Amino acid sequence: MLYHLVHWLESNGTHIPGSGAFLGTTTRVMLAVLLSLFITTVYGKTLIRYLQKKQIGESVRELGLAGENLKKGTPTMGGIIIILAILIPTLVFANLEKVYVRLMIFSTIWLGVIGFIDDYLKLRAKKMAQAQGGAYKKSDKDGLAGWFKIFGQVALGITVGATLWFNGSVKTWREYQGSNPPPGHHQTQINGKDRVYVDAKEVITTIPFVKGHEFNYGRLLPRGLREYAWVLYIAIVILIVTAVSNGANLTDGLDGLAAGTSAIISLALGVFAYASSSLLVADYLNIMYIPNLGELAIFIGAMIGACVGFLWYNSFPAQVFMGDTGSLTLGGLIAALAIIVHKELLIPIFCGVFLVENLSVMLQVGYFKYTKRKYGEGRRIFLMSPLHHHYQKKGYHEVKIVTRFWIVTLLCVVFSIVTLKLR
Repeated sequence: MLYHLVHWLESNGTHIPGSGAFLGTTTRVMLAVLLSLFITTVYGKTLIRYLQKKQIGESVRELGLAGENLKKGTPTMGGIIIILAILIPTLVFANLEKVYVRLMIFSTIWLGVIGFIDDYLKLRAKKMAQAQGGAYKKSDKDGLAGWFKIFGQVALGITVGATLWFNGSVKTWREYQGSNPPPGHHQTQINGKDRVYVDAKEVITTIPFVKGHEFNYGRLLPRGLREYAWVLYIAIVILIVTAVSNGANLTDGLDGLAAGTSAIISLALGVFAYASSSLLVADYLNIMYIPNLGELAIFIGAMIGACVGFLWYNSFPAQVFMGDTGSLTLGGLIAALAIIVHKELLIPIFCGVFLVENLSVMLQVGYFKYTKRKYGEGRRIFLMSPLHHHYQKKGYHEVKIVTRFWIVTLLCVVFSIVTLKLR
């Protein structure tokens, strides 16, 4: 909003000192980070007091984990402050006419509502049990049904995939090698050489370790069906959004774990967005140039600031938990951003912690069921899943586990960035 106001005043002849810097992307990214940090650190305390007043506290299962009793009663649904710290700076500083910004605002609200409803239903189940005079026992059946959350994630995947394919503003540039470029081409000079680019609309993505760095999803289909590659693309987007969102949700089991890893991953996505939005950098790295992507950096900056600011109260010992309101939202946003910048095939690398957490649960459940059928008694691979609880059972302190998962995430992020040039 503020961006549009300054732009309108400048276009109508009213000069504002420093407006040139403000209209630049870099300044607005820094302002978005600062504002999101201010919202989470200053108003986060107000939200915590409100949640405590309303007795919106966490119920912890008796799992035999160290320090679990200390978490009882800690306010949950703190993801509300993360969502506000993302949306407010974006609405204030970003150019809201850009399709990528609008798509991310919609994704934030959509996932935030699903997570909020889930947390609210869990809270209501707890209060109903207490009102009836019984001891409340946390259950997987509390909150939204699993199929409903999956439905919400699938709906978001369809929205993201369809927008990226059908919206006319979403496109990439391809270098034209012929002598007679088509109408609407773009001519520019890079490193002293004249280049001609044309708009392209393809279901392509960046693939690591391969010369050319690109893969067209249409190659997975027979030649006669490649015109319907967008259907396959949307199906892949749905899978990615669902997997990463649930991965972030599973990771949110220790103080500061989900917020810290999400902040580091968001930083990687910021690097990818910057590289793909700069024609010079994209040409140097030999990756696709995506016009109109620069404004996305403001959203990512706000997301980084929100995660880091939330850690002020969520680090051990946590004063507030993000709940599904925050974890489902952060995971879905990371997936959507990776898809927008065409780096979804790098997700297993820079979201390595989310992937391992997901796999640990799948392996644990699958192996337990298999051994129960075969031997009549279920057996386990890990002491407990998700993986971070396995290390808790082994006696590692919560802070050490979280710190090491952060370090692993940082290494994964650095490696994923290196793959842009490694081939």
